[in-house]
This record gives sequence, structure tokens and C-alpha cells, in this order.
Amino acid sequence: MKPMIRRTIITVLVLALALIAFVIFFKKSNDQSVSYRTEKVKRGDLMVTISATGTVEPEEVIDVGAQVAGRILEFGKDKNNKTIDYGSVIGEGTVLAQIDDSLYAADAAQAAAQVQQSRASLERAKADIEQIKAKLYQAKRDWERAQKLGPSEALAETAYDAYKSGYETAVANLAVSRATIEQAVAAVAQSEAAFKRAQQNLGYCTIKSPVKGVIIDRRVNIGQTVVASLNAPSLFLIAKDLKRMQVWVAVNEADIGKIHSGQKVSFTVDAFPGELFHGEVGKVRLNASMSQNVVTYTVEIITDNSNGRLLPYLTANVQFELDRLNNVLTVPNAALRWTPTSEQVDPKYRDLLLKSAGDEENLKKDKRSGNNKEQKHPNGKKKGTVWIIRSGNLPEPLQLTVGTSDGMLTQVEGDGLKEGLGVILGQQVQTNSDTEDTSNPFVPNMGRGRH
Repeated sequence: MKPMIRRTIITVLVLALALIAFVIFFKKSNDQSVSYRTEKVKRGDLMVTISATGTVEPEEVIDVGAQVAGRILEFGKDKNNKTIDYGSVIGEGTVLAQIDDSLYAADAAQAAAQVQQSRASLERAKADIEQIKAKLYQAKRDWERAQKLGPSEALAETAYDAYKSGYETAVANLAVSRATIEQAVAAVAQSEAAFKRAQQNLGYCTIKSPVKGVIIDRRVNIGQTVVASLNAPSLFLIAKDLKRMQVWVAVNEADIGKIHSGQKVSFTVDAFPGELFHGEVGKVRLNASMSQNVVTYTVEIITDNSNGRLLPYLTANVQFELDRLNNVLTVPNAALRWTPTSEQVDPKYRDLLLKSAGDEENLKKDKRSGNNKEQKHPNGKKKGTVWIIRSGNLPEPLQLTVGTSDGMLTQVEGDGLKEGLGVILGQQVQTNSDTEDTSNPFVPNMGRGRH
């Protein structure tokens, strides 16, 4: 055989062997088998809820302001004889702060002096009227005698006219004196009202708590000047009773129809992870708010805080309880959504698989056209199918009636369904070849030990 032909044959054989080696390598590396992710049917309690976010609020909050302007001189003392500050426990009537009262004290003193002056004027007016009454009596007697004599040789005409004028003047003076007394009485009342107002303003310089509670906010400092104009400046925020708290929750308009007074609620706060708090719906406020075309209603939740764990203004993650089922069989929602391909199931179940696929496609069409007609059993519950593994690693269908869902689990019933039964959630691919078998035969075994 010629050398050229020999070399050609050898080259072809080497290339063929290399091709066979690569085919074997890639065949082994792609040698995969199908397996399924499963979850067992569980028996337990199922609760259907609506989720929302809210804020923990004191049940009743008092905003204490100032009705007069002035500089804050000092704060009062709480029940522990400590200076009023954040978190101070106070009683009704506790002095919270003192405003500089020097100007108001001067106004009160001036008003008091005015009252004394008005009262003195009243007493003088009363004395004057007694004097005028005496003069009136004398003038009346003189005039009566003059009338008996009349203008004659015994009584000159001018004297007669003088007695008459004196009497009439005395009557007028009495009327004037009575008016003066009324004026003096009014002046006393006016000065007393001014004095009362001045005293009231003086009293406003001492800020007192109107209720028993806890200081949750102090908004002024010593030396700060507060100015009371049209709106009273806020100095302190007092929570009346922190043992009863509320959670104010913003609920979407699509869910508000499911919320009602007395409804059970559970919630958590980030401050205490893993701790569950409970309450109930107090009322739904009717003044809705709109933000970015989303309408929400505020729902008040009442909760007990006797242990003092909840603090004002914590963010609460709220679950409104719509329905609760006890001791029922449940499957994951993913099991009801998963469907195998026709090649993965036993031929005897392929017709059922095609029918289910057709029903699902028709349901989608009905939803798009507005005819939302779900298939239901005569008892009103929806139908559903889960797939299980019995033998030969081939999925088999199990038809169920589907009940309530909490978004993750669904309550189900059906023949052949029992606790612990494995239902398929999805498909996963496993490679059967190991590292040694899938390695390239043409790559040197660098760093490998001998067998």
C-alpha cells in the first residue's frame, strides 16, 4: 500500500474516532431525566384575609395650645416630680409650662384699679341723688305754699315764678341723678368685666393639662416666644389613654365593601417582629381620599394595649379576616395551576388533558369577552385538577372541588384526596451523568489522582 493512501486512511480513522468520542461526550452530558417538584396535601386551618398598611394611633389625643403670647419661662413637674418632657405621665390640672406674665399682671392690676374707681363713682352718684331728693322736697314745699298764696300783695309775681322754677329744676335734677346712677352701675359692670378678662389672660400664662395622660410631643423649649394670633400655637400633645390604641388603615375602594364593624383583625409591627397583635374594626370613615386616581377609605381598628407594647405612630401590617376554615385539606395554588404536556402523561389521560386545556382556553375567551363563566359543581364550588405520581413516573390527574383560597393555599375536596398525598407543583430537570463521565476525553486529567 502506498504511503499516501496509508496516511489518508489513518487520518480518516483518527477523525472518525474523535467524532465518536465527541458524540459520546455530548450524549452523556445531555442524558437527562425528568422529575417533579411535589408538595404534600396538608390538613389545617385556612384564613382568607385582606392585607393593608396602617399607623398605630392613640385613641384620644389632646392638643394643648397657648391663648396668650409670651416667652416660655419654665416647664412644670410630672407625677414623679421630674420636669415635663416627652413621655411624662401627668394628671388633670398638672402645670405644663409657665409663660412670662408680667404684662398680663400689670393689665390685671390696672383693671382692678378701674373697678375700684367705678364703684366709688357709683357711691358718689348714690349720695348725690339723696341730696337732690332733699332739695326736691324743699322746692316742692315752697312751690305748694306759693300756689296757696298765688301772685298777690303778700307774694310778688317774681317770687311766685322763682318757686315754680325751683321746683321744676329739682325734679329734673332728680332724673339726671338717677341716670347718673345707672351710668355708674354700667361703668362698674364694664370695669369688672375688663378685670375678669385681665385675670383670665393672667391665668392663661400658666399652661395646665386638661386631662390625665402621657406627653407624646413637646413642641416648645424654655426661652421660646409663642405668639397667639388667629390660631392658638400648639405646645404639647397629650395621649389620654395609651392602654387603648387604634390603627388607622387605608383600604382600597375595591375591598372596602368587605369591611364591617366588629370584624376581627390581626396585625404586626416592625418594632416587634414575629409578634401578632389582635383587634377589631371600630368604624369606617366616610371621608374618602384620592391619590393618583386611587380612592381609599380610612378604617379605625380598636386594639387593647394594656401591656404597653404598642407605641404611637408605629407602622402596622394589617390582615382583615374575611373567612376562616378549620381542619380542612389544602393544596398549594401552584398545584392547581400546573398542567403537564401530552407527552408526559399516560395515553389514557390525554383526552382529559386536551379537554382541560380546551376548557381553560374557553374560560380565557369568556373573560376577554366579558362572559366570566367558571365551571362549577352542582354545590356551587369550582372544579379543579391536580396531578399526582402513582407509578412509572407519569403524572395522573385527580379532579377536585376547589373552595376558599388565601392566596397561597386553597381548600379542596374530592375522592382519593387524603392528607400526605403528594401533588405536583412543577417540573425540574436532573442530569444523571457525573463530572468524571461528562469530562472531555481529550482534555488531560490535570490535578486528578490515580484510581
